[in-house]
Amino acid sequence: MTAVAGAGGSVAAVPVMAYVSAGSNVEPVAHLRMAIARLRECFGPLTLSAVYRSRAEGFVGEDFLNLVLGFATRETPQDIVRKLEELHAAAGRVRGGERFGPRTLDLDLLLYGDQVIASPPVPRRDITEYGFVLGPLAEIAPGLRHPVTGETIASLWQRFDQARHPLHRVALSLS
Repeated sequence: MTAVAGAGGSVAAVPVMAYVSAGSNVEPVAHLRMAIARLRECFGPLTLSAVYRSRAEGFVGEDFLNLVLGFATRETPQDIVRKLEELHAAAGRVRGGERFGPRTLDLDLLLYGDQVIASPPVPRRDITEYGFVLGPLAEIAPGLRHPVTGETIASLWQRFDQARHPLHRVALSLS
């Protein structure tokens, strides 16, 4: 495991790979492009999955556009999450409403190296629960091992009920 220093702007001893899910169903192309541009400014080169369309989960609404991105970083998980929250605010996301609903932007830290962390929750449960997270993650990091199960992301995706959670690849470049 990679050692992580304490809070307060500390950095990891060595760079680690972080993976973030990104989704939107309110002006999704504009919001996702803004998020990708800002994340590049913060973290440098990004590895991006393809963009996928999926149905809204937990409510009736417009379809979402989703992708997963990865980057090497020395920032702590807490610092990454703080930057993701700043991007939510920049996109006009309002907190405190219903748990499931339309989103201008939804960014979640999925993985931080091989760390298992209570706060922020890493690895994020969304990896094994939602096809719109697991499918794009399997595309860009198939050989990566889930820090809790030890299984590769590709094997988790192969076993996932893809018929129940369909993804539709969109011919769209957000970079």
